[in-house]
Amino acid sequence: MAFSAVRWLTDTTPASRLQANAGRSYALTRALLRNPLAALGLFIIIALVLTALFAPWVAHYPPNAQELGDRLLPPSGAHWMGTDELGRDIYSRVVYGARITLLIVVLVAVITAPLGLIVGAVSGYFGGWIDRVLMGITDMFLSMPKLILALAFVAALGPGIENAVIAIAITAWPPYARIARSEVLTFRGAEFISAVQIQGASSARVIFNHVLPLCYSSMIIRVTLDMAGIILIAAGLGFLGLGAQPPLPEWGAMISRGRSYILDQWWVATMPGFAIIIVSLGFCFLGDGLRDVLDPKHSSDR
Repeated sequence: MAFSAVRWLTDTTPASRLQANAGRSYALTRALLRNPLAALGLFIIIALVLTALFAPWVAHYPPNAQELGDRLLPPSGAHWMGTDELGRDIYSRVVYGARITLLIVVLVAVITAPLGLIVGAVSGYFGGWIDRVLMGITDMFLSMPKLILALAFVAALGPGIENAVIAIAITAWPPYARIARSEVLTFRGAEFISAVQIQGASSARVIFNHVLPLCYSSMIIRVTLDMAGIILIAAGLGFLGLGAQPPLPEWGAMISRGRSYILDQWWVATMPGFAIIIVSLGFCFLGDGLRDVLDPKHSSDR
C-alpha cells in the first residue's frame, strides 16, 4: 500500500495537475529531509509556528502578569527561563513573543516579495526607459543600509509594530526586484513568450500568467534566506524602542530592558537573545536547503 502511494506521487506522467503538484511537493519534502541542516531548519520553523498558534497552552503564565515578589529569579522548575525586573515569567514572554516575530515576518514577506517581483518583472520585460527608471529607483534603495533606512522611516512614521513592518518592507523589496529582473532577462526572448504574444495576449497577461510563475522558485529561496535579516532588523528596532511598544513581549525590546541586568541577572537579556539566534538559524538552514533543491545550477556548482 505504501509503495503504491509513493509510486503514484512520483509518477513521471501525472494524470492530473493535482497529482503533479502532490508529486512535486513529496519530492521537495523528501529532498529537504535528506539534508540534515535543512531538516533542522524546517523543524525550527514548524516549532515557531506551533508555538505562536498555541501560545496560551505552551506558556506557563500570562505574558504580562507581574509578581514583584518573584522579580529577577534565576531559571528554575517554576520559571524555566527565570523572571524579569517586574517578576514576569520570561519563558511565557518569549513564547508570546513568537507571535509578534511571526507576524512581522509574514507581513514583511507578503508586502516585499510581490512588490519586488512585479517591479523586476515589468522592468525586465519592457526594458528601455521603463527599465532604467525602475532600476534607478531600486539602486537608490540598495545603496542605503537597510537598518539605517528603516530607522529613518520609523522615526518619521512613529514607533509601533505597523510602522516597523512598513519601514522594513520599504527597505527590503529592492533585492527581489533585481533577482526578478535578471530571471526575466534570461527568457524574455524565448519562443514560448513570442508564441503567447502572437496569439494576442496583452503585456499584463504575459507578465502575470507566464513570466512571474517562472520567478517563484528564486523568490521563495530569497524570501526564506531574508527572514533572518528581517528578524534581526525588527529586533533592532524593538531594542531601540521603535518597534513593538511595552508591555508587548517583543524579543528585541526584552533584550533592551534586560541589558541593565546583564552582569548579575544574565538570563533577562540572554533568553530572548537565544530565541532570536535559534529562529534566525532555522530560516538560514531552511533557505540553504531550498536553494539546493530548487536551484539546479547551484546544486551542480557545488
